[in-house]
Amino acid sequence: MQFSERKNTTRWIIIFVSFLIISLILWNTYTFFQIFKNEERLKMNLWAKAQKTLINAGENTDVELPLQIFSNNTSIPIILTENDSIINTVNIDEVIVEDNTRATAFLSDLKNENDPIVIEYDPGKFQKLYYGNSALLNKLKYYPIALLLIIVLFSALVYYFYRSTKIATQNKLWAGMAKETAHQIGTPLSSLIGWVEILKSENVDESTTMEIEKDIERLQTITDRFSKIGSEPILEKKDIVEETLQSYNYLQSRFSKQIEFTFEGPKSPILIMLNPTLHSWTIENLVKNAIDAMKGRGKLALKIEQDHDSVKISVTDSGSGIQKSQFKRVFEPGFTTKKRGWGLGLSLTKRIVEEYHKGSIKVSRSEIGKGTTMQISYKLK
Repeated sequence: MQFSERKNTTRWIIIFVSFLIISLILWNTYTFFQIFKNEERLKMNLWAKAQKTLINAGENTDVELPLQIFSNNTSIPIILTENDSIINTVNIDEVIVEDNTRATAFLSDLKNENDPIVIEYDPGKFQKLYYGNSALLNKLKYYPIALLLIIVLFSALVYYFYRSTKIATQNKLWAGMAKETAHQIGTPLSSLIGWVEILKSENVDESTTMEIEKDIERLQTITDRFSKIGSEPILEKKDIVEETLQSYNYLQSRFSKQIEFTFEGPKSPILIMLNPTLHSWTIENLVKNAIDAMKGRGKLALKIEQDHDSVKISVTDSGSGIQKSQFKRVFEPGFTTKKRGWGLGLSLTKRIVEEYHKGSIKVSRSEIGKGTTMQISYKLK
């Protein structure tokens, strides 16, 4: 517990420091932007004074400095107006200048960027200098956005790496637990088989030993399933209709008559690469999940369909339904809406279908209070 608390505290410290660094970077960028903007304003004031000097220049006026000020401006776009008419442009594309409509629109953009500088070159006579931001200033303006995008992408990459590592660790944990469970069950199972042989030799009622053997066979199947988790299963070319029907019939015989079972599938076999043990576990998990959703009473339909390149298995119940926001979450390890259970059934089913059989599984349809359809799809090879 103390280790977990220290880990959470460290995580929050890292988040806070990261947020502080980002805030400082953004603040410094904004400060630099304002400094450069003020410097450009000063340059434009000098440009306006140079313009006034040239207008009022006489024969003996030294215009070398004003001309030098004009020539030094190579990046700031300028439009000079008098009586709302454009009389001069600087650092603006000729295509815009020659088109009155585009020039007027460009002037409107400059008005929105900066306040004009008024040049009173004679009493009662004015010119207005409109200017825009230089290319450097525009780049600096969009720099925080680019920085934030980089930070978001980096954070997403870190999160994806962390999540992938966490999922891989969880998968190893579940696989290890499954194998250990299979190992632990194996020892008493061997003893039970021996005891059944002893009971047979003692002439115990045959029906009793047969029922015990059925339960032992069931335990052997469960052990086989758990032992295959975490290792590459052997796939065989099997008829998926027959394999599904076997699991379906077994489950139908084990559950209450208050569940109305129906099965629909093709009469001809559909051969695909399959591990029978894991496939039966898949069907069992889906059927049991559906029965839990109906609280042991309702209608359950299993349907197998084939199209030109795939076979689909649908399990439909008349249970409580699933919210659309939970369609993907139901397959996450540990997620459950039931008061009991560890939330591993659908997670294991997804792993069996997608990782071992290269198929797909999804919530095909669900409506609150009316039921849910889970669908598995396998490609035909």
